[in-house]
Amino acid sequence: MRAGDRAARSAGVEVTEVGPGRAVATMTVAEEHANGHGVCHGGYLFLLADSAMAYASNSHGISALATGADIAFLQPARTGDVLHAEAVERSLAGRSGLYDVTVRTGDGTVVAEFRGRTRQVPGLRPVSGEQGQGPLHHSRGGARNAGRSAGSGSS
Repeated sequence: MRAGDRAARSAGVEVTEVGPGRAVATMTVAEEHANGHGVCHGGYLFLLADSAMAYASNSHGISALATGADIAFLQPARTGDVLHAEAVERSLAGRSGLYDVTVRTGDGTVVAEFRGRTRQVPGLRPVSGEQGQGPLHHSRGGARNAGRSAGSGSS
């Protein structure tokens, strides 16, 4: 899953924890992430939160794709800030999931709140390069037994 997630990888997103229905992803705000006001562009915050949701929603061994999401930007994130996005599954009913993601700076300041919806798609497989290792790859230590979303540019 990680090998095929070029968007998150190019933004510097790393998945640091994955468990049943939860995941944590981190990203350091780089100069190229800044908007015209000198703070992190909201699109990068959305990408970070969406990536955390993707790993959480795919932690059950069945691939899942995002079907929609909303985000509230609460505080600016600045260049050099290390952001942590923690995704938590709120509901998994049939093939439909609901996830909340909180994005915080290293000092605990809440930067954004994200709520996303997913749909499991049995039989969908991650992008090539990961066969034989399970569908989910953790950035710090090999494979985990779960899949990853890969639809429409987001989870």
